[in-house]
Amino acid sequence: MGTGLTNEIKSTFKHGSMLTRLIYVNLAVFIAVKLVDAIFYLFALGDSNFLLEWMQVPAQLGQIARHPWSLFTYMFLHHDFIHILFNLLWLFWLGKIFLEYFNGRQLLTIYLLGGLFGALTYILAYNLFPAFSDVVPFAYALGASASVLAIVVATATYVPNYTIYLLFLGPVKLKYIALFSILLDVVTLKDGNAGGHIAHIGGAFFGYLYASQLRKGTDLGKGFGKMLDTIASWFKPKKKLKVTYRRGETDLDYNYRKKVEQQEIDSILEKIARSGYESLSAKEKELLFKQSRKS
Repeated sequence: MGTGLTNEIKSTFKHGSMLTRLIYVNLAVFIAVKLVDAIFYLFALGDSNFLLEWMQVPAQLGQIARHPWSLFTYMFLHHDFIHILFNLLWLFWLGKIFLEYFNGRQLLTIYLLGGLFGALTYILAYNLFPAFSDVVPFAYALGASASVLAIVVATATYVPNYTIYLLFLGPVKLKYIALFSILLDVVTLKDGNAGGHIAHIGGAFFGYLYASQLRKGTDLGKGFGKMLDTIASWFKPKKKLKVTYRRGETDLDYNYRKKVEQQEIDSILEKIARSGYESLSAKEKELLFKQSRKS
């Protein structure tokens, strides 16, 4: 049963859409973090937060310089079940709509760049506004929310009147859902998790910028997408070269082959003398042409 499930997961990841792969990666990271937590707890190994500290993005510039990868890893990291549940539900529902108008590479591009833009917005705000000066050394951000909101806003910008049917509310246009999400982050900014709300706004802004430029014919993520393709090609298995070996031709074989070829040429020349060049078949003409090039 375990092997069958593992093979099924591998097959789904390999042949599934980019949306499926993004969900799988988020789930895999979440499970890995929880497993490490459980192992450290059971064996009394101490603090297991090293994995979180390695992947979450800090606000302090000096810490970012020591952990530059965290600008990307943070957007796949969740520590609470409710956090990952809502993010992945959002990603699944809005990602499916996104893929009705965009391709998988664009989904990955906007997920990564939206998350990156959210992280940079959060870092800039924490180092710029006096309200955060005391907490900068201890501030960290994690979660896919900025990436997901970038996808939500990009889709809403591209197809603003796309209608979703919500429980208890009925039909609601996508542009209103996106607008409500952004306003909610703004009005709850000082109620806790300010860094998260700021990152969401940064991701949303990139989503709007990406989709609005795409409607004008400019793909802001085209270069980034090509870079991702190049990186992915490094990990693809190279095609094996098929090597065949030919037995070397002996002098006897060579002399016999040349004799046969000469007999064929003599026969063709006699035919030309009797009936003219036009009497030759296509194969005879080709043979004569090849022989003339050799000589």
